[in-house]
Amino acid sequence: MSLTFDVRASTHSYPIVIEPGVRHRLGERLVDLSKEYSTCLIITDSNVANLYLDEVKQSFKANILSYTVPAGEGSKDMKTYEQVLSFALENGLDRNSLMIALGGGVVGDLAGFVAATYMRGIDFVQVPTTLLAHDSSVGGKTGINLPGGKNMVGAFHAPRAVFFDPEIFYSLPQKEWRSGLAEVLKHGLIYDYSLFTWIEENVRADEIPDTKILTRILERSIKVKKTIVEDDEKEKGVRAFLNFGHTLGHAIESEAGYGKWTHGEAVVIGMVFALRLSERRFNINLDSRRIEDVFKKLGYKTNVPHTMSTNRLIEKMKSDKKGNAGRIRFVLLEALEKPSLEIVEENDLQTLLNTEG
Repeated sequence: MSLTFDVRASTHSYPIVIEPGVRHRLGERLVDLSKEYSTCLIITDSNVANLYLDEVKQSFKANILSYTVPAGEGSKDMKTYEQVLSFALENGLDRNSLMIALGGGVVGDLAGFVAATYMRGIDFVQVPTTLLAHDSSVGGKTGINLPGGKNMVGAFHAPRAVFFDPEIFYSLPQKEWRSGLAEVLKHGLIYDYSLFTWIEENVRADEIPDTKILTRILERSIKVKKTIVEDDEKEKGVRAFLNFGHTLGHAIESEAGYGKWTHGEAVVIGMVFALRLSERRFNINLDSRRIEDVFKKLGYKTNVPHTMSTNRLIEKMKSDKKGNAGRIRFVLLEALEKPSLEIVEENDLQTLLNTEG
């Protein structure tokens, strides 16, 4: 069973391929891109390398290069970025080379940024190995972190293709599976609430579903992302709505220290907080308590960690990329499926953080 559809970028369109077992056929599937590459470099991490690197390499007729970074958010830093660039240069990669990101969101963001900047930009392909990366691998955002903020250095660089192998998801720890599912649920709240309720009905907290349901999850969620990024590739307008839950979520990740909380765990807390903030801002009822209960049933924590300083979280949110001259902007919901980008005053955040924390 294979499902393919295209995403349109400003420079080119690229296929999204969802196919169980595609990792064993990646080399031959790249032939479909109708371009011969001088060299292929797989960038992966230490966890994924032990599980899947050899299987992917064996799908290629010729020998290909690989570079393995330490697993974890810590590899999305300037030092690792420079190391990968140096490896590419030392091994003779030219402008007709291809980089393959085999891993989760960290590897995809890092490899994509390396590809975007090496020799002013070369092709790359995404092979996500986590559900979370279904969101970051589509849309062309690449980047690395600075000590003061997440994804503060980056570029828009669309991949040549994205290959999903749902079979890989069965090696995910439950914690990482839930991290990715959070982004699917986000797409449901901001764009397609029937997706949110479908997840509620078809997914359990204690197991990863079969490949048929996994394929359906990927298809529905990616098509939400596709619709939004095709309309606003460079995040000048509606693409910012994909940051629902991320303003506070990124602050929690940064304050805890990258890697202490998974991205999805932090974003769920951010989404619940944004729902409450929306209800106050627009004087509406979004049934946030029921939505929060769904998150809890799926295994998420929903409260701001009581050990975190309200003032420090607010300072982190001030440095968020969506901010405006030090003012904090949140993606809120005027109704389910109706997001809005709003400036929120510090006093309002103080009050709600103290209530919800």
